Amino acid sequence: MQKRQQVGAAPRTSWFGAIANEPRILMLLPGLFWAGNAIVARSAAGEIPPIALAFWRWAVAALLIAPLAWPHLRRDVPLMLRSWPIMLVLTALGISVFNTFLYIAAHTTTAINIVMLQTAMPIVVVVATFLIFRDTLTRRQAAGVVASFLGTLTLISHGDPAVLLGLDFHEGDLWMLAAAVSYAVYTALLRLRPPVHGVSFAFVTFALGAALLLPFYVAETAWVGAMPLSLHALAAIGYVAVFASILAYMAFNRTVELLGANTAGLVVHLVPVFGTVLAVLLLGERLYAYNLVGFALIALGLWLATRRPAAPAPQP
Repeated sequence: MQKRQQVGAAPRTSWFGAIANEPRILMLLPGLFWAGNAIVARSAAGEIPPIALAFWRWAVAALLIAPLAWPHLRRDVPLMLRSWPIMLVLTALGISVFNTFLYIAAHTTTAINIVMLQTAMPIVVVVATFLIFRDTLTRRQAAGVVASFLGTLTLISHGDPAVLLGLDFHEGDLWMLAAAVSYAVYTALLRLRPPVHGVSFAFVTFALGAALLLPFYVAETAWVGAMPLSLHALAAIGYVAVFASILAYMAFNRTVELLGANTAGLVVHLVPVFGTVLAVLLLGERLYAYNLVGFALIALGLWLATRRPAAPAPQP
């Protein structure tokens, strides 16, 4: 069974500290912000080359978070340098590879296929933690994963299993599947990160991720063309840098610390939930019965996976 981790737990001295120690709130943020990531990637596919979008996402995110990370870096950089192999692996898997592959997939497949393949990520996380660390799920956690997965399939299929059977698969689906596996392994390996401040860890992985992408970005610019400096392109980069990167990644990494990889991976199932809610609120789409069934299954799954076991009764 996987144990919870408490690397660099935030003190409960403020509302920020309280949120940083409350996984049920933290789990909402990645799902909310990543719901827009696939939509932004798909909308920008005809304008921004995929590696350019990934490179500028992390470069801008690193620049924005640098002032917050600076007070902690003097203490934390030596620890991260001593742990450079795992820092490099985590950066490559969770920063450079995952998002670049997702953006490549967005050029050749549909947004619904991207979301569908993302829903398999929590299952891949469970497989990865078992293969690497021999972690196992409790019955309650397994029931939570199954319920949440069924809920996402209900949302994606509009309550009709024939929709899933009739999906067309494209070349981009292989890129998205590889992206999902990459992020699942990143999630499983996060327990090996050095015990440094979360902002320091985020800054170094963001900056290193951009550096790893730089030669590929230069090659893409030479072969495909430069990214246009349009308002739409700048807005897309701003969204993915601030919301899908800084806020979502720091919340997700903290959730893994508090709940472990197997449970934290379920935040991906909130992506179609928030995607549906945003479509209703912003686009005026209708809410159907299958939406409510899907929401209920996902809520049940998250409750089962995050519910703390009852304390043993005192002995007389």
